[in-house]
Amino acid sequence: RFQETERRLAQNREAAKKSRLRKKAYVQNLETSRVRLQQMEQELQRARSQGIFLGGGGAGGDMSPGAAMFDMEYARWLDDDGKRLAELRGGLQAHLADSNLGAVVEECMQHYDELFQLKAELARADVFHLLTGAWATPAERCFFWMGGFRPSELLKILIGQLDPLTEQQMMGICGLQHSSEQAEEALAQGLQQLHQSLADTVAAGTLNDGTPGPNYMAIMAIALEKLASLESFYQQADNLRQQTLHQTRRILTTRQAARCFLSIGEYYRRLRALSSLWASRPRENFIGTESLSPTGTELQGMQHHHQPQQNQFSGF
Repeated sequence: RFQETERRLAQNREAAKKSRLRKKAYVQNLETSRVRLQQMEQELQRARSQGIFLGGGGAGGDMSPGAAMFDMEYARWLDDDGKRLAELRGGLQAHLADSNLGAVVEECMQHYDELFQLKAELARADVFHLLTGAWATPAERCFFWMGGFRPSELLKILIGQLDPLTEQQMMGICGLQHSSEQAEEALAQGLQQLHQSLADTVAAGTLNDGTPGPNYMAIMAIALEKLASLESFYQQADNLRQQTLHQTRRILTTRQAARCFLSIGEYYRRLRALSSLWASRPRENFIGTESLSPTGTELQGMQHHHQPQQNQFSGF
């Protein structure tokens, strides 16, 4: 009986120990979640202050939960990207061995893969947020193509930053650029056809009698099905972007790949900086449009000076 009592006491002590450990782990998880939430709120606030979310959300400033989560994760991604680029720059300046530098390059590639995964989740949750590019700055959106960079245009920028390239590398990148342009054209044509089909569906029936009409719900159901295809188009565009980055990495040497990621990072950093400068420009110092208009005398002189060209295009 004494041994049985000791065994039960030992079991009770063990159960109490496990209970304390579970409670401690639960409290730690709560604390970790609280800290993570604070970090996400700080990242969102910092991103807003840096002009990352100048585009805003949907109508009336509303934003879906999926879009809000993406914006916070994207702010975190940008912060991590800056750290990785600094590490990459330091590695190049320190003349790291290719094996060590290659590990940093692979981390950068995986970091972009993470971004494409985040965008794939956003496409499933709120494709319109991806379509409008509201998560990017205005200057970045000027160059957007289907929710991101146009692969062939990015390759044009990179070619000038990666000299010297061997003849084989140049052929590889030019071939990649050509295939990217073909894929971009196919996607653009498909998206245009989808837009036209969607417009035709929404415009079906009578639009001017002030009532929805008997086939209204059927029309909306068909339109919703076609609208769901948007997700596929934007994911295909991101797949093309991701494949282009991976194939470019395979063509380049380790040091060229490091310079490639640095060039991409600096290019978009400048676009974000341009957006911030544009938003904070001193508007009161801008010259009014009336002061830029030529006077009547100047206009007559210009017309007289450019008379041959004016006659050439008189049909316009």
